Amino acid sequence: MVKSIPRIKLLSLSIFFLSCPLFSFSSPEFSSVESADENVKSVCFEKEGWKLAYPFLQPVSGDEMTLSFDLIDGNAGTLWYNITHCDRDWNKSDLFTSDYLEGYDENQVTDFLPSFNTKVNYVHYRLTLPNSDVRFLVSGNYVITVWEASEPDKPLLVRRFYISEGSTSAAVVFRRPMKPGTTDTHQQAEITVTTGGLPVTDPYRQVTLTVMQNGRADRMHAGLTPDFVGNGRLEYNTLSDKTLFPGGNEFRYFDIKTVRQTRQNVRAIDFVNGVYNAFLIPSDNREFKPYFFNEDFNGKSVVAIEESNDPDREADYLWVWFTLPAYQEQRGGSVYVTGDFCSWQYTSDNRMSWNTAKGCYEASLLLKQGWYNYEFAFLPDGASSPEGFHFEGSHWETENDYLILTYFRDPTTRYDRLTGITLANTR
Repeated sequence: MVKSIPRIKLLSLSIFFLSCPLFSFSSPEFSSVESADENVKSVCFEKEGWKLAYPFLQPVSGDEMTLSFDLIDGNAGTLWYNITHCDRDWNKSDLFTSDYLEGYDENQVTDFLPSFNTKVNYVHYRLTLPNSDVRFLVSGNYVITVWEASEPDKPLLVRRFYISEGSTSAAVVFRRPMKPGTTDTHQQAEITVTTGGLPVTDPYRQVTLTVMQNGRADRMHAGLTPDFVGNGRLEYNTLSDKTLFPGGNEFRYFDIKTVRQTRQNVRAIDFVNGVYNAFLIPSDNREFKPYFFNEDFNGKSVVAIEESNDPDREADYLWVWFTLPAYQEQRGGSVYVTGDFCSWQYTSDNRMSWNTAKGCYEASLLLKQGWYNYEFAFLPDGASSPEGFHFEGSHWETENDYLILTYFRDPTTRYDRLTGITLANTR
């Protein structure tokens, strides 16, 4: 059965609000997962010339990044946002706003345009950081929260990002693991951090490392301490399991840049009840298949449309239908279709349903036109991250990005400095 567009909550702005003091916003618990309202879609951090950017900046280099997103069926109007500084564990730091930001506590998102000539109506928003209202004074973990003027206590969007000093550097070499049982399925990084001029007196307590695979919160090792210290160098070697990660597999992909004909891995496109529906070719189970390399975006997606140079406003939304044949229903957990398009989260929106009659898992997601990477994951009941290599398999050869973040707790300050971010690739 083809889905129709869900009932939409409309934006509401009033002249009365604009003449009154700003609402006081109560921050959520940032150590929990990021969140987005069900009508917020296509959330993306990007940099000039780099659509697949990870959300980090080094302001001293003049970097800027842009947060963009769509609000489905919203009335075009100004949104509000604030920015919160956090410690390395994503708890709100002890700093005052004036300690980490130059500018106002709360600001407006004024760059927005309604969609043009699309079947699904939306408003596209863009916010560049830093900007004339906000300048960052210190490094660290940050959270941006966006809300409607009429509902300041119900955030539309909560996203994490990072501000780096660039005062430390990390050299990364990837090794094939030697630990029994991981040689063929895992990857391991050997990392050397150069502390430079940092006043490190107790490196085992002051300096910690966070390593993330493909920017995923569910593939992250945090709070890592060095295995060896000497001569301004901190070494994280392969004799421990600190930097050991499952390699996973190259991501599945599909192309919905046009609705006029089918592209890669799309079986059919139909127009039903005023909405385009894209039916993907049924996926195969790769758990026990050999590794095969193919170029991918490491789980990311790119909004694009073949018939226009303005995909932000003119790309349409489609119901995309996923099918995963299986011998039997998986017990003790749920199956999800996941990727950067859902921030690697596991919610009812991307959970798959078991179809007994067809012997397969099915799901449909409302996605904007473009090119998508995705994978299937099995999440055990009560768990926060996937278990095992269900449906995808795992290989030490897989091409992956790794983010290495170095944190330093200076006893003279009240916050965790993010002294360096290194982006490394297994190839």
